[in-house]
Parts: sequence; C-alpha cells; structure tokens
Amino acid sequence: MTMRIKAVLFDLDGTLLDRDKSLALFIEDQYDRYPELHNVQKNDFTQRFIELDQHGYVWKDRVYQQLLDEFAIGSISWEELLEDYLHSFQKHCVGFPNLVVMLSSLKSHEIKIALISNGYGQFQYDNFKALGISHFFDEVLISEWEGLRKPDPAIFHRALSKLGVKAEDSLFVGDHPDSDIRASRAVGMKAVWKQNPFFSHDVVADGVIQDLKELISFV
Repeated sequence: MTMRIKAVLFDLDGTLLDRDKSLALFIEDQYDRYPELHNVQKNDFTQRFIELDQHGYVWKDRVYQQLLDEFAIGSISWEELLEDYLHSFQKHCVGFPNLVVMLSSLKSHEIKIALISNGYGQFQYDNFKALGISHFFDEVLISEWEGLRKPDPAIFHRALSKLGVKAEDSLFVGDHPDSDIRASRAVGMKAVWKQNPFFSHDVVADGVIQDLKELISFV
C-alpha cells in the first residue's frame, strides 16, 4: 500500500533501536566489569535485570536497588551502577536489521525524517547517535528537552511544524500501541506499527511491519 507521504517520523526504542538486544549486551558487559556482582551467576543477574526493567518502562534506579536487595549485594552502590548505565549503554546500542537501507531509501525519495522519543535527553540522544544514523534526520525531539512527551499531541504538532509538513502528509512509525500509534493517528497522521511481542493486544494502525525494509512499500 503506497501513501502520499512527505515526512516519516520515528520512535527510537523498539522501533529503530533493538533495545532488547542492546540491553542484554550491556548487562553482560557490566557484569563482567564489576567483580562485586560475581557472587551471583551471570545468567541469573541478567535475567532478573530484564524482568525488572519491564521493557524499559521501569527506570534503572529502581531496577538496581531491587537487584542489590534481592541478591544481597552490599559491596557496590546502586548509584555507581546507574551512573555506569547512563554512560556505557550507548556502547552497546544495536539497530534493527535493514535500518540504514530503509533510511537511505526514504532520503532517495526526498522524504523528511524526524525522531520523537520519550526519555532523558542526553541519554536518548547518545543512544540515537550511537546507531550512526543521525545524518539522515532533519529533526530530533526528545521528551525531556521538549518538556512534552508522547502521547501528548503537542509533541507531534511541534515535530510537524519543525519539518514544515501537514499531519495528513506524514507517517509515524513506532512500536507502542498507545504512545506511538494511537497518539499519532489522533493528530491526523498515518501510522505504521513496528510489531513488538511485548504488546500482545490488537493494534489499530494504517500498516504493520516486522522488518524495517517493509516500510519502503508504504511511501
């Protein structure tokens, strides 16, 4: 299905950034670098971290406090581990397959590209930059820096204004059924859902993709 599209706007985590893979790589590396954690088996530490993280919707101060409490680790503080997370996660960021191919194709069609991401400004921006794709993007909006966060329609309107395009000529791509898909459609944009097994309920969208290269057929 081809749409008349002048701009494509993306979510970051779970859409462009394979956060699950990136997080697993980071946790294993952090475990290896901190011998204070080695009274716990690496697999146990990794799996419990992922469970507590709840797909990124629980902030890491709570995750680390719970981990240290459950595993009775007293030789290192949660603050130190959190600081390491903030500075080291970016080193393990991995994009989904065909990320660059898809963005290159959009640019070849002279389509404007933007990012709208919820999260802490510098942390999210560092992760975005780590993917090596920033040169494709015309605008980047991160909730902390904007003072707005999805699903607030104002952040979508702000991005569209910066791009100089109308909602009806734009497409939003994201993995969250409410903050990404429902919210962008509510302001008049088309929306394509990047399937995410974390969300099991039906999603009403203008299109559904599993692989990023499938997005090309919508523009």
